[in-house]
Amino acid sequence: MKPPREGEQRLGYDPAGQPEAGLHFIGTIRSDWREGSAPKNLRLAREQGGGNARIELKPAFLPALEGLKPGDWIMLLYWTGQARRDLLVQRPRHVDGPRGTFALRSPARPNPVALGCVRIEAIEGAVVHIDATDAFDGTPVVDIKPWIETVDSPAS
Repeated sequence: MKPPREGEQRLGYDPAGQPEAGLHFIGTIRSDWREGSAPKNLRLAREQGGGNARIELKPAFLPALEGLKPGDWIMLLYWTGQARRDLLVQRPRHVDGPRGTFALRSPARPNPVALGCVRIEAIEGAVVHIDATDAFDGTPVVDIKPWIETVDSPAS
């Protein structure tokens, strides 16, 4: 594990070793991105062509796609399990000082779940083609939720 940068703080234990909850991955993200080549965020991924992004669901979850269609926006939750899980305060290179993990979109967090709002391009059986991803090829999918304008838009 890399040593913390100046100003970073670690948690006193490894959350990965705690038996409090279980996850069942529903599929896998497929993309052109390999470790070290993935864009830092979805905006950059879209600027780089999207990464040939798609979700390969386990066949048992095919019925769960009912009601979704091309053009819909979904919130994709995925597991960045290779990320550090012990940082409470981080010092990212793109900001001017340390920040709490919950004030960042960094993959380093107690539960390394990432969230991306992506658009469905096509659905072919259990494969959902999406406009872009910033995830490495082979990243496990935790869940898919529809983006609903009347619920998910911030209050004005």
